[in-house]
Amino acid sequence: MAQAKAVRDEIEISSMAGVHKLHSKAIGLIGVLFLTVTGAAPMSAMLGNVPFAAGYGIGIHTPAAFALATIVLTVFSIGYAAMAAKVSTVGGFYSFISQGLGREVGMSAGISSLACYSVFEASLTGLFAFFGNSWLASHLGINVPWLVLALIMLAATSFLSYRDVKLSVQVLGVALILEVVILTIFALGVIFAGSGTNFSGEALNLFNVAVPVTEQTVGTVTIGAGAAAVGIFMAFWSWVGFEMAPNYAEESRDAKRIVPQSLYLSVIGLGVFYTIISWCAVSAYPTEGDMLAKAYADSGNFFLAPIEQFVGGWAKELMAILILTSSLACGMAFHNTASRYMYSLGREGVIPVQLGQTHAVYKSPYVASIVQSVLAAAWVILFAVFNGYSDPNAQAYLGVYTLFAVLGTGLLLVLQAIVSLAIIAYFQKHGGGNVFTTIIAPIVSFVAQVWLVYLLVANLGTFAGTSHFANAIPWVALAIILVGLAWGFLLKSMNPEAYKNIGHMVNNG
Repeated sequence: MAQAKAVRDEIEISSMAGVHKLHSKAIGLIGVLFLTVTGAAPMSAMLGNVPFAAGYGIGIHTPAAFALATIVLTVFSIGYAAMAAKVSTVGGFYSFISQGLGREVGMSAGISSLACYSVFEASLTGLFAFFGNSWLASHLGINVPWLVLALIMLAATSFLSYRDVKLSVQVLGVALILEVVILTIFALGVIFAGSGTNFSGEALNLFNVAVPVTEQTVGTVTIGAGAAAVGIFMAFWSWVGFEMAPNYAEESRDAKRIVPQSLYLSVIGLGVFYTIISWCAVSAYPTEGDMLAKAYADSGNFFLAPIEQFVGGWAKELMAILILTSSLACGMAFHNTASRYMYSLGREGVIPVQLGQTHAVYKSPYVASIVQSVLAAAWVILFAVFNGYSDPNAQAYLGVYTLFAVLGTGLLLVLQAIVSLAIIAYFQKHGGGNVFTTIIAPIVSFVAQVWLVYLLVANLGTFAGTSHFANAIPWVALAIILVGLAWGFLLKSMNPEAYKNIGHMVNNG
């Protein structure tokens, strides 16, 4: 006799008058893609991550790391998309894990997800400040402290995100299109250069993706030994944002169709694009040694120098401006997701209910948005207080951008591993799907994510040497996870009504 499937205990809020709701049916497939792919930020991913992956990680094999990430994340998306087609909620990871593995684990996921995207927004201010300082110094001859530029970006992000999600779509859409155009121009310039480049099929060899850069001297540049984990990890960090699609389910016109579509389109589309662009980037130098020296010692010009050489000064100037709009747009996408996680937790009553309010006119999670702006500013200011704000490269790029990204991405990979288990558990309880979609793909994804977390922890020294913050990253992440778990158990005993809501409010209206 077939085992009876568990009854879904979701709490439908579409007709609840007392629950603040987001702007229903505000965006379609293109809108969700703009919101999520801009979170992945093609320009920021390429200019910010490729030089670090090449110079400190795996050199010429960097494109192979992007190809590997495409495969792993596509496998992850199979089960994730199946879950998104079943559960329409603004909570994303938080809701999926709550419904698959229980409310306590879900509460931990909710706090951890909120921390991830809060840190990611702060991270992008480092990239914005690094390139912004460079542009102001070269064009106007002024040196603006990176902290000032970071706070200016946060102020702009806060203003735009406070308003209707449609405004976010418009701003992010324009930014995304311009990013793709200039990166395509860069690639075409390198491909048709005729001379001065060094294309090799070895760059795409997946079997050598774990071969690190060897210690060497190129001209006057002494390059330290790299770590394969750095190259692989920076490739995966470049996708962060695509998984945000389920967080816009309640604002989508047809969430159960649009969200899964956007997941596949963003993962595969970005994968092909990233692999091609990174291949052109590591091939844009006469020799591998020249490429490594540029990536290691002058990462800010790793893309700017070739585009000026092969396309023209106008293209360099345009790219230098667009990296600023890209990092701002990327930070804005992360801000929106952090706000929606906070809003989801607030409306369920597991954190102050005021955070679950929406604006009377814009229908945006405006209270959560304001709080997220304060949190992101706090992350950045605290880093500046303890590490200084006079060195844009060491403090803004290698510090704020890279270290906050390592913390957030490491935590996100843990969440993706747990989500994979939650998908298996959910479909075992409720039925639906097939063996490959709901068991095999999630298992493969789980193993891959755990392996990536291991690589990260084992190679923290390569990311930031003896930095106290870098060495504390695993413990900070563990503390966040445990605080969320403890809060879940506390709610179970002290506030059963709120506990019942954890990750179970859905909107199918």
